[in-house]
Amino acid sequence: MKHQARKRFGQHFLTDQSILSNLIGEMRPRPDDTLVEIGPGLGALTFWLLKAVNHLQVIEIDRDLAEKLRTGPWKDKLTVHEVDVLKFDFTQLEAPFRVVGNLPYNISSPILFTLLDFADKVIDQHFMLQKEVIDRMVAAPKTSDYGRLSVMLQAYYHMDHLFDVPPECFDPPPRVISAIVRMSPKPAQERAAIPHALFSKVVSTAFSQRRKMLRNTWNGVVPDHIAQEAGIALTARAEEISAAQFVDVAQRLSTYTAKA
Repeated sequence: MKHQARKRFGQHFLTDQSILSNLIGEMRPRPDDTLVEIGPGLGALTFWLLKAVNHLQVIEIDRDLAEKLRTGPWKDKLTVHEVDVLKFDFTQLEAPFRVVGNLPYNISSPILFTLLDFADKVIDQHFMLQKEVIDRMVAAPKTSDYGRLSVMLQAYYHMDHLFDVPPECFDPPPRVISAIVRMSPKPAQERAAIPHALFSKVVSTAFSQRRKMLRNTWNGVVPDHIAQEAGIALTARAEEISAAQFVDVAQRLSTYTAKA
């Protein structure tokens, strides 16, 4: 009996074997990799991954699909976690690990931000997402796609848009074009030097009214002299500031606050 895709889980099952082959070629998984797949669904990607690795961790929220994976022909090579990925404790995995998945479009950003907390344990992440989301993830400053998501992720990861995936590669076909992104955490020392809470506040306030000058959006959050010391004109807008510059502002603000 064919599994009916469930809208509440944002299910669109990838069926094009050439896309799956290309993804495996980009990932180059090794037999002993600790690899976790988010949302294995009907197992299209799972099948290809199990050709390459000795064992695979999978996270599946759909009870029926999780049961099929637990009792199917690959059961001895799978550890199935039947849970919402947003509630999954990634610390239970043997680190360092790799993450891959066709992420549900309706919760893709929350998943990406959740995984930020585990970047120290991650080798890399390969995700299929809506192309417009990936365009925002990899966008450069001074472009229309550049925003809070771009800055928050680019501060912590090297980002690569690998290739696009048209709707006809899925069952049922989504109404959007998809794409594959590779996310490789930046060096631990570089990530640890970011005062995360302050950084997040500096970025979110800057983009809260993206057409306004930073003099207005940062009022009461970033003192003028901090922005100036970082070489940022207060007449600039958030979309003109690189991720590295936002990090610099947060670091200077952290030092200034500690001394105050």
